[in-house]
Amino acid sequence: MKKEKVFVAVAGNIGSGKSSLTKLLSEHFGWKAYYESVDDNPYLDDFYKDMKRWSFNLQIYFLSKRFKDHMEIVNSPYSIIQDRSIYEDAEIFARNLYEMGNMDERDYKNYVELFNIMTSFLKPPDLIIYLRANVDTLLHQIKLRGRSFEQNIPREYLERLNKHYEDWVARYNLGKILILETDDLDFVNDRDDFKKVIEIVSEELEKIGYEVKTKRTQV
Repeated sequence: MKKEKVFVAVAGNIGSGKSSLTKLLSEHFGWKAYYESVDDNPYLDDFYKDMKRWSFNLQIYFLSKRFKDHMEIVNSPYSIIQDRSIYEDAEIFARNLYEMGNMDERDYKNYVELFNIMTSFLKPPDLIIYLRANVDTLLHQIKLRGRSFEQNIPREYLERLNKHYEDWVARYNLGKILILETDDLDFVNDRDDFKKVIEIVSEELEKIGYEVKTKRTQV
């Protein structure tokens, strides 16, 4: 049985290129794109100034927004690609904040319980594409995109997130994960690199029963 539609999520640390790849794959395959709420996020700026004060508020905001998006995606008749999955909120970011002492135990347990209840109602993505990058690559790309509130993110914070990502990817059992090594991959500016990504992604999509089409060939 061929899948008539597909749900793909792009996962990765801050600065790994998730939004860029989401946009490029959306345009190539003709998929609708759902982007992470960043520029219109009412908590991010305050969070980076005082993580301990705003961590719970930020994580609840992301959880609510991504749950709403996830439900829309699952119920949509169209193929969709999502910039960061709901699972990363709890597995990486909230856990990291708790372990760093930036979210107290009471708030963290409350958050995790809410996350578990909400995700029990969700159908996981058909495919998650994980963009693996070392911290030097992340810092370089964060600097290039120039968001003011991101410029002072500590190196240690990104290192801890990377460790949590690796742990999560190793344990993830809800569906397929494709790992892309991105330190030497410039899919934004190098056409050959993007072509390689398309070939790898297309092969994985075919394995899960989705008939690969580009936007130009879709009706």
